[in-house]
Amino acid sequence: MSKNYQAIVIGAGPAGSSAALTMARAGLDVALVERGSFPGEKNMFGGLLHRMPSLEKIFPDFWERAPLERHIIKKGVTFMTGDSSFSTTIEAGSFDKPPYNGYTVFRPRFDRWLAEEAVAAGATLITSSTVDQIVLKNGKIAGVTILGRSGQLNAPVLVAADGVLSFTALKAGLRKPTFDPAQMAVGVKALIDMPREMIDERFGLVRDQGFANEFVGCTEGVRGGGCFYTNYDSLSLGLVFHLASLRTSGKTPYDLLNAFMEQPQVAKMISGGRLLEYSAHLIPEGGYDMIPELVGDGIIVAGDAAAFCNATGLNLEGINLASHSGVVAGEAVIAAHRAGDFSKQGLTAYKKLLDESFVIKDLKQARNAPHMLHNNRIYHEYPEMMCNFMENIYKIEGIPKQNVTKLFLKSAREKVGLGNLLADGFSAWRSL
Repeated sequence: MSKNYQAIVIGAGPAGSSAALTMARAGLDVALVERGSFPGEKNMFGGLLHRMPSLEKIFPDFWERAPLERHIIKKGVTFMTGDSSFSTTIEAGSFDKPPYNGYTVFRPRFDRWLAEEAVAAGATLITSSTVDQIVLKNGKIAGVTILGRSGQLNAPVLVAADGVLSFTALKAGLRKPTFDPAQMAVGVKALIDMPREMIDERFGLVRDQGFANEFVGCTEGVRGGGCFYTNYDSLSLGLVFHLASLRTSGKTPYDLLNAFMEQPQVAKMISGGRLLEYSAHLIPEGGYDMIPELVGDGIIVAGDAAAFCNATGLNLEGINLASHSGVVAGEAVIAAHRAGDFSKQGLTAYKKLLDESFVIKDLKQARNAPHMLHNNRIYHEYPEMMCNFMENIYKIEGIPKQNVTKLFLKSAREKVGLGNLLADGFSAWRSL
């Protein structure tokens, strides 16, 4: 048994559902295929959703309509060593009014909501279905088969939005069969149950305000960092590790996460909470240089499958890039249907629209950031330098103090080396 559609979207995450929603609203008959029993079931997410201009355009009341947790009013960065830490926080009034700068979310709720909006617009959601093969007819894409089921889904065009390990893009020959471990990361997360009133009081929040914090120096020398987000009545706490560095360290992600939770600065933040669950997920972290072929005859690649993840160390962005790429993919398929051309040339509007958007422009601007983040000093020496510098500023010893410049150079010389500081500063300037 087979069924015909005008387009098939593989993966009901933010990219896939945004693509299906865009096409369905234009009147196309779209199948949205998801391997989980519901959208979001297979996703692990740190917790922070940045502004979504593409969805805000579709839903002018997005922040009222979507299943969001808190909007982020305060954002901090903490440099840590084994026994000390130094934190800096920004709290901006502009973050406290719509359209908000960012939100905490739970992917199972958010992904399900977005897929349901696509269904309400006319898309057909097919769950518990893993794509097995791409069907070709006269050398052109004609649909897909579903693992363990007879028959096939037919369509002249596919949108591959099935995650970083996209088997659809692989089978279409648009990505390499293996990944460079230096371009991949693994994220681990703990979800901590905590009463809303305790969260508000501990972090100085009111109404639906939220707090986000990132950590450097918390991974015991493994290249990576930590993140912390407040939900309504829970806390999301996680670490992200460069896969190659983690592999050579001989350490396990969960051991490092448990050690992170026991660090004094973090232990105070989660004190009184109850651990609910652990989860883990692969993350594309190679940036612009990791992007595969985005368009082929009858196929477009979007979201994590296209490596649209911006991990510069300043902001960790993924869902907003994925969703925008999905909307743009949907617009390109609509144009291809109007022209009756599903060839690679007929789908090039996708690349043109992406090149004009913040997705490619931001990834290209931060092209050198992934290479900079391979500098091991960032994860050990620099946190020690910052903590030592601030400790010396505030230490009272009953002797004349050195000026701030001399204190900084003293800490830099002892912990990093002035030559390394200059070289790393130049590298960082080129990357940002």
